Amino acid sequence: MDCAPMRPWFPRWEVGGTCLAVDTDQGVVLVDTGVGLHDHEHPYWIVRLFALDFGLRRDPETTAVRQLARRGIAAGDVRHIVLTHLHFDHAGGLPDFPHAQIHVHRLEHEAFLRPRSWIELAYDRFDAAHDPAWRLYEQIDADWFGFGAIRLPFTPRLYLVPLFGHTRGHCGVAIQTGDGWIFQCGDALPLNAEFDVTPAWLNGIVLGPHGPRLEAFARAHPEVRLLAGHMRRSFFEVHLT
Repeated sequence: MDCAPMRPWFPRWEVGGTCLAVDTDQGVVLVDTGVGLHDHEHPYWIVRLFALDFGLRRDPETTAVRQLARRGIAAGDVRHIVLTHLHFDHAGGLPDFPHAQIHVHRLEHEAFLRPRSWIELAYDRFDAAHDPAWRLYEQIDADWFGFGAIRLPFTPRLYLVPLFGHTRGHCGVAIQTGDGWIFQCGDALPLNAEFDVTPAWLNGIVLGPHGPRLEAFARAHPEVRLLAGHMRRSFFEVHLT
């Protein structure tokens, strides 16, 4: 799902925010939420600032809770949310699923509570004002294609894969599919998972240091589909289900 459609002032790309709904043995698990209803209806000042800069479209119908409802999935049916990180455009929908348990790296939760860098200005404390049930992880307990990973308690297999750099506790999320894997790399990966769309030095500053390794990994593992936290609108037009 595209749960954060935007059109930045520069460059004028039509961009969406990648959210996944995964059918598991514990029901639908959301991987990132995009922005939420409160971001459209009563946005916090930092959300208004970023929304102006990034051209975030004000349309509550694009929220995950509304999109799932159109597919017959009620907010109460979503009991688990896995987050790459807690920036508002990835976690703004948390209040729309008040009964969901939130799975996130412990370092990311700590950064959310005590932000200390410019990139952490994009946290919105109101995303957790409903006092959600947090499930925090930090102990590497698995190897996933050479990445240290953390097994999540779902079937099919899901892993948190630490990709620190964009934020202190930023992680990718690996999801087993019928014929391979999806690797939602969040904001560790450039727009549209295209490694030449922005300069490498800029990617390093904004997204963190993992671009070269992820690029090599994508070439070596065609059975793994890499997704970025933000994909071009054309991607969603083709693949949205």
